[in-house]
Amino acid sequence: MAEKIATRAAYGEALIELGAQNDKVVVLDADLANATQTAKFQKVYPDRHYNMGIAESNLVSVSAGMSTMGLIPFCSTFAMFGAGRAYEQVRNSVAYPHFNVKLCMTHAGVSVGEDGGSHQAIEDLALMRVIPGMTVIVPADAKEAKKAVFALAEQEGPAYLRLARLASPVFEEDYPFEIGKANVMREGPDAAVFTCGLMVSECLEAAKLLEADGICVSVVNVHTIKPIDAACVTEYAQKCGAVVTVEEHSVIGGLGDAVADVLMGKVACKFKKLGVNDRFGQSGKAEDVLREYRLTAGQIAEDIKAAL
Repeated sequence: MAEKIATRAAYGEALIELGAQNDKVVVLDADLANATQTAKFQKVYPDRHYNMGIAESNLVSVSAGMSTMGLIPFCSTFAMFGAGRAYEQVRNSVAYPHFNVKLCMTHAGVSVGEDGGSHQAIEDLALMRVIPGMTVIVPADAKEAKKAVFALAEQEGPAYLRLARLASPVFEEDYPFEIGKANVMREGPDAAVFTCGLMVSECLEAAKLLEADGICVSVVNVHTIKPIDAACVTEYAQKCGAVVTVEEHSVIGGLGDAVADVLMGKVACKFKKLGVNDRFGQSGKAEDVLREYRLTAGQIAEDIKAAL
């Protein structure tokens, strides 16, 4: 893993390519096009980009309306506002009628950094996961983010794509991407570590640290939180006998609970959820905030070792 690219940046580039292939693709934003990177699409396709202003509920409702005309709206703002402020419109105007709207929200998680707890969405996966029929995806790197954009354009129905502000390592290997199919990044018999988003690279580094202590863990990138890859989750929980979930999200309602739902009553194993423990975020440099919530490779390795 050499260069670092934010998944939001990859999203902006992917939209340009997708727009060239499919003239039904339109992009909507809420006065944050530079931050969400949809400004890249706007520059190339100004007639297919719509700035709805600081009116997120209207943003989502207009996207819903456009979808009824055969268009494929990609709707973007910060996760806190798209999944939070506009929740009623996401639920009732997009998901309830099962409209073909792609909710691609950036600046999720505590790695947003200096913007602080008011802007750090740590509950967005839980909110989106509970909505019937909503696909929920958290790409691990720029390559995966780009593939997710193209996959969602092909899939009919509402979807939530969680994107990060912070630049993260791009994996050298070109992993396949299929909605609902997890990627096993590393094999090891001592524990199954299920993770997503920015935490995938941290968990891979944590696995290297653990290996130096004689502990070998599997690392599984569960990029699709819903529908989750239940077969993969079950297989690795059974093989390893110990499960750890790691997410840049509240431990309530996110990846950890999605994995637990799969295993409950089916697989007897040790189980530990690592993430934001019923706290709001806070302001600081992204690296410092991640350290505060024990979401760095060294801390993850320590907590996995303690759990075992």
